[in-house]
Amino acid sequence: MEQIIIAGLEVDALIGVYDWERTQTTRLLIDIEVTTDLSAARTSDNVNDTIDYAKLAEFVQQQAATTEFELLEALGHFLGQAVVTHFALEKVMLAITKPNILPDAKAVTVKLVTAR
Repeated sequence: MEQIIIAGLEVDALIGVYDWERTQTTRLLIDIEVTTDLSAARTSDNVNDTIDYAKLAEFVQQQAATTEFELLEALGHFLGQAVVTHFALEKVMLAITKPNILPDAKAVTVKLVTAR
C-alpha cells in the first residue's frame, strides 16, 4: 500500500472549549495521510485510478466548516470517519494542528488514525 499526503491544509472550523473560542471560526492546519493502492494509477497515469487529492482537500474543508466541536479529538474522529466512508478507503491518518492556543507553545496537534 502506498500513501497520498496532503500537508498543512488550511481549514476553518468552530472549535474550542472556552466561550471566547466559540465566537468565531479558528484556522486549523490538517495533515492528511491516505493509505491506498496506487498501482493502477502508476501505470495508467489517469486521475480516475487514484484519489483526487483536490477533491479530498475540498471535502475535508467543507466537512470541517459544518462542525461545532469543542475538542480536536472529536473533530478528527468525525473527519476520519467521513473520509474513509466517502472515499471508500481502508485507512486515513489526520493530524490536526491548532496554532497559537497555548501561551508557551506554537501549536497543539492531535493525530488520529481511522480505519474501516
